[in-house]
Amino acid sequence: MKPKDDQSTKVVLDKIHDISEDVFKSIEKKKQPSVESPLRSLANVDYNQDQGYFAIKGKMKKRTLTASTIKSFAQTLLMMGESKKIVESDDIATKREMYYISKNWGDARFKEQPESDAVMDDMEAMMMLNREQLGFIPEEKGGHVAGELTVIDHDSETGQQIEIDCTKFGSGAYSIPSSVEHLQFKTKAKFILAIETSGMFERLNKHKYWKSSSSVLIAMGGVPTRACRRFIRKLSDDMKIPVYVFTDGDPYGFLNIYRTLKVGSGNAAHINEFFCVPQAKFIGITPDDIINYKLPTHPLKEVDVKRIKDGIKNDPFVIHYKEWQKALQEMTKMKKRAEQQALAKHGLNFVISDYLPQKIKDPSTWLP
Repeated sequence: MKPKDDQSTKVVLDKIHDISEDVFKSIEKKKQPSVESPLRSLANVDYNQDQGYFAIKGKMKKRTLTASTIKSFAQTLLMMGESKKIVESDDIATKREMYYISKNWGDARFKEQPESDAVMDDMEAMMMLNREQLGFIPEEKGGHVAGELTVIDHDSETGQQIEIDCTKFGSGAYSIPSSVEHLQFKTKAKFILAIETSGMFERLNKHKYWKSSSSVLIAMGGVPTRACRRFIRKLSDDMKIPVYVFTDGDPYGFLNIYRTLKVGSGNAAHINEFFCVPQAKFIGITPDDIINYKLPTHPLKEVDVKRIKDGIKNDPFVIHYKEWQKALQEMTKMKKRAEQQALAKHGLNFVISDYLPQKIKDPSTWLP
């Protein structure tokens, strides 16, 4: 087995002990126990370009044990107890498994998984630790990687290092694990290209775009998982290479996928510092690209227009960057959006031969 990180384990166990002791002492004094955590929303975050991510302003929410909160209060403490057992035994539990574990809690059990996930998020914020440190991992995959990169992992039984060459997967790709903190890297790549769709990733991988461009390709598969974001951040930081992001030209690609990767989200503000990539630059489809490349488009949906208006008005990231405000306003005027695959109008591999080389060569076409 991989040796336990004793310091990390101690941090988790100490925090669980401190919170539990505070609750116990309050009960001993016949006072109502309470737990406190940051308010997780865009309204409670600031964006500073030098800082590079959404950070919590400081508003807190307090959960006090009352007749109406007794169930959620008990669920929080019981989940902390499960985390303690998992961390002490150097094990893991998926979010789904945690939901089923609660079926042993009698009246405190969760009825549906979203309830369990919400308590896990609250616990994470309350302790200012990420859920992976608490022993909980997601069900979804972390993303796929191909290109000029060797990932250094370890054998779970012997602890010996394993070198994984991401150029040697044939038509497949390396799958990012749920926890990436222990990984090390070797690469001579010039940049990382994070790609929204698996289809576009498959095209670039099939034609070994990573070889001709000396790059590392990462398929995000929509909004990137936390493991995927952390992998990109760690790889970029460790190897000192830039990150370019290639998404569809629509509000979802701009404000959900790219913005979440670059600066994080309001809901996860307590961990954005570690799970975002401030150095990322947007080289995906822009309103200017739609015009300059004469791309086929789709009309903006009502939900798209609403997302744009909300972003311009309330998103600290958009408010900070006039370039993003301009791009979103242009898209609203055009009433059009375009997908990555629209570049196929000019040939299946136009994206490889023309689009990406032109975009990467000209920073004036990027968005911050």
